[in-house]
Amino acid sequence: MTNLADRPTVTRFAPSPTGYIHVGNLRTALMNYLIARKSGGQFILRLDDTDQERSKQEYADGIMQDLEWLGLHWDRVEKQSL
Repeated sequence: MTNLADRPTVTRFAPSPTGYIHVGNLRTALMNYLIARKSGGQFILRLDDTDQERSKQEYADGIMQDLEWLGLHWDRVEKQSL
């Protein structure tokens, strides 16, 4: 049997780009980022942009800029709408 603790962990942060990032979002992103990095895994930024009326590229760009500024670098970006 494989010990899951020995395997890289893949985590994701899936904010909705319907507004600017807030401290609750950042807490979730930080925890997921640290778990992924500690295990040698991946941190995925998944933009949950299914609310087409309120989702804006401006907010998606802001989320990515804020994460970069904080040093939380993702391994890949996914969009839920695609």
